[in-house]
Amino acid sequence: PQGRLMTSVPALSTTLDAPDGPFTAVVDAHSVLASGWTSDPDALVALIHPALRPHSVTTDPTATGRSVRDVAATAAEAVRAYYAGDLTAPTRVPVVQQSGEFRTHAWEVLREVPAGAPVTYTEYAKAAGRPTAVRAAAGACALNAAALFVPCHRVVRTDGSLGGFRYGLTIKRSLLE
Repeated sequence: PQGRLMTSVPALSTTLDAPDGPFTAVVDAHSVLASGWTSDPDALVALIHPALRPHSVTTDPTATGRSVRDVAATAAEAVRAYYAGDLTAPTRVPVVQQSGEFRTHAWEVLREVPAGAPVTYTEYAKAAGRPTAVRAAAGACALNAAALFVPCHRVVRTDGSLGGFRYGLTIKRSLLE
């Protein structure tokens, strides 16, 4: 949300061992700010919109407030649940991303794409309310900072091929399977 005030409490970065490799989430006291299959929190922080980027990020839970630790625990539980078969778990975790009106809306639409029913970039653009904005829809996927929680991996090319994915096509294929 625009105008959100950042606090002096550091954001927390937590990394889990996931079947597709190390998975890291960067969270604040309210939501996931960025996440993906990396053990490098700095790479994720760079993806966060400057207006939402935390002043500092720690890997030490004791350096944060209780609400930050709670969000981190909820995010970690959702990732574990996802890999245990609850494919909707990540979409129940709050996420905040900021961009222009279309992209911000498009990220919300992505959270509604059901597991097991990937959509094409064309279908995604239509669902986001701009059927001719296929490139903009693809751009929303490419700039999604909160992978898994905002399941951009569920968007494929019109011919059914995978297209791109920040964390590689091997992980995208695994997530779709």
